[in-house]
Amino acid sequence: MANSHIFRDFDNAIRCLKEDILLMASLTRQNLERAMRSLLERDIELARAVIADDSDVDELERKVDQVGMDILVRFHPVASDLRFVITSMKMAHNLERISDHAVTIAKRSKKICKSQELEEVTMAEPLYTLADKILRDALTSYTDGNAELGQSLKPKDKELDRLHKDVIASLSKRLEEPGNRSENLLHLIFVARSLERIGDLAVNIGEDAVFLSSARDIRHERQ
Repeated sequence: MANSHIFRDFDNAIRCLKEDILLMASLTRQNLERAMRSLLERDIELARAVIADDSDVDELERKVDQVGMDILVRFHPVASDLRFVITSMKMAHNLERISDHAVTIAKRSKKICKSQELEEVTMAEPLYTLADKILRDALTSYTDGNAELGQSLKPKDKELDRLHKDVIASLSKRLEEPGNRSENLLHLIFVARSLERIGDLAVNIGEDAVFLSSARDIRHERQ
């Protein structure tokens, strides 16, 4: 009877950990989407909402770490259960950093929106589309246990790096042009940088998903 109670507690703890991770992933993607909408649609209120709601993601990261450590101490999980706890805690860290980048985008968006309309903001849209695609695939690889999908993210991230390099080169060239747009162009450069970093963090999640499903560490493997 005692063993039955322990198993039930363990199953509940694992379930709660997964639910918190999925909620954290949903909130993180929502923050990123709203941050980019605020930039593209010149919506300062959306930017403010992203900045305010980031604390929910921070709190969930703390909760995931607490629940994960409690599971490790109380139940001493092994094999796939141990991998699930470890990867969930690492995933929470990466999601929190992605949400931080969404906040950075929102803050830059607020500054851009307060000035004259900047047509170059559309240059960030392809970066966001690809970064969000990589993030969605990474989250799917985690929830579905799809190691093949997790392994497919690095080439997409290389494409994101190339797009990022092109955008930075174009914006840097425009900084040399006369006019009073330099500050806003610099804000947009930081937006592009955040989107490139989001791709890197999403790849981290995909790598952890591969480790979770196949016990294989691909972090430093060559393609």
